[in-house]
Amino acid sequence: MKISLGCCYWRPIILIVAVLAIGFGFWQKLFLVPGVAVESRRNLTQADINKWMKELSNWGRWGKTDQLGALNFITAEKRKDAAKLVKEGISVSLARDVEKQESIDNPYPFKHTMLLTGKSPGMFSNDKFAVQYHGWAHTHMDSLCHMFFEGKMFNGFSQLEVKNGGAEKLGIQQFKKGIFTRGILIDIPRLKGVNYLEPKQAIYPEDLDAWEKKTGIKVSRGDVIFVRTGRWARRKEKGVWDITKEAAGLYASCAQWLHQREIAMLGSDAASEVAPSGIEGVISPIHQLSIIAMGVPLFDNCDLEAVSAEANRLGRWDFLLTTAPLPVNGGTGSPLNPIATF
Repeated sequence: MKISLGCCYWRPIILIVAVLAIGFGFWQKLFLVPGVAVESRRNLTQADINKWMKELSNWGRWGKTDQLGALNFITAEKRKDAAKLVKEGISVSLARDVEKQESIDNPYPFKHTMLLTGKSPGMFSNDKFAVQYHGWAHTHMDSLCHMFFEGKMFNGFSQLEVKNGGAEKLGIQQFKKGIFTRGILIDIPRLKGVNYLEPKQAIYPEDLDAWEKKTGIKVSRGDVIFVRTGRWARRKEKGVWDITKEAAGLYASCAQWLHQREIAMLGSDAASEVAPSGIEGVISPIHQLSIIAMGVPLFDNCDLEAVSAEANRLGRWDFLLTTAPLPVNGGTGSPLNPIATF
């Protein structure tokens, strides 16, 4: 017996398949399934950032009292895997030499005062350091108490926990055991075939995807990524400029990408984000979404020129990252010297 199915029977089936396909794409975007490209948007609003403060939140993920945030992604297994990355035994500093001269991009120069010198009596020399490290000049780490949104810090702690004596929650001493994990350099100027990006040039999720494709390296849970814009190369060639007003960096849509990859930390040779942000009413969306919502501490003002040259010479873009902040109880961050070892 031959059964003939007319078009009227196929239409409902086709409709169901289409709906399921659309629905699958919707849920992929909603939950940011690993491996699915994040849709690039270049016209975000303050409402979008406010929405992402909830959608990208890691509050409560590691318990209500957690103060480590995304550094919880750096497990013992992650550290052991990172140690295996050391092949050549070559180490490169990611820190900028301290800036002692005041300039438009360094209004608070590093203060180094000699207390005892070779002409002093006795057998020792001695000195004193003083630095206002937050800003755009000195290589430093931002702790999770560095920024507030609607009266809260990461994991819902009140901003009132930050007092005259320091931060009673989320202080930099939480990270005194150090950061030991895989580091990845995302070298956007090399991707685009230029020496450096120009101020105000934004980096989008598709640029990060393109770098992964070019290098064959997939950013994964517990990694620390360093995004090079070539800031110091441009400064050397063209001189200083007011980087507080004009800087190359990540556009806010990259926050979804970072959340999808479950990175432990984010670093750059400036402050990680494009300036101006391009979003009315939001000054530092990458800082806001990373530090407050996702619990991702930041490395600011790294010098990525040497590591860029070495990575290019070796033809590899991942390495063992090691560093540790000064364990100042209640500190909002710390100057430090991150090391990449190939």
